[in-house]
Amino acid sequence: MAVADDKGAAALTMRAIAEPLGVEAMSLYHHVAGREEILDGMVDAVFGEIDLPPRDTDWKSAMRRRAFSARHVLRRHPWALGLMDSRSHPGPATLRHHDALIGALRAGGFSVPMAAHAFSLIDSYLYGFVIQELSLPFSSSAQLEEVAGAILRDAPAGAYPHLTELATEHALKPGYDYADEFAFGLTLILDALHPDETTDPDRTKPTARPGPVRPDTDPAPPSPQHRRNGPSATG
Repeated sequence: MAVADDKGAAALTMRAIAEPLGVEAMSLYHHVAGREEILDGMVDAVFGEIDLPPRDTDWKSAMRRRAFSARHVLRRHPWALGLMDSRSHPGPATLRHHDALIGALRAGGFSVPMAAHAFSLIDSYLYGFVIQELSLPFSSSAQLEEVAGAILRDAPAGAYPHLTELATEHALKPGYDYADEFAFGLTLILDALHPDETTDPDRTKPTARPGPVRPDTDPAPPSPQHRRNGPSATG
């Protein structure tokens, strides 16, 4: 994983893996089938680093805790972003991770389809935010101040008033942390999600409704009064 952390997954050749170990690349094949199996293990190790909440945690706290932990882990291992959900042979940590999150949503009252929707939505936001975050030209408040200052010097405030306002009144304020943007978006998503399944067994049973009259069912015979008088004048 150190090779990938330093140079990216594309640089992870069998030769690059063998070199720091002081062995020949071909000797690795005595232990693994090939590069893909190594990637499987690496992705599983990344999932193993992400904190999972205790079983008794409510679903919203569970999703929040996992999302913050996953963000920190993916920032340490940016190469993993494109591989997290690409493995056709997921390892035990990967399976345990996904099962725990689905379990937290199901225990919170989410139906199976809604749990899938919620999981997909949260991960789309999580992965997308980290990709954007890693592409920014700053990673600290000091770097942000330097980058923003250079931009503002070259961009007259009169020409770009709203951009200048956002920088000076928000991003360059003391104590600003880009992680707050992640927290804000995550809160919006979690607040918008709602359980859709009751745990009351009586309420999960479908209500019986009267069925349609079968075509072969004889209608009730007309009353004697109706037969004597015939159809009404208004009928």
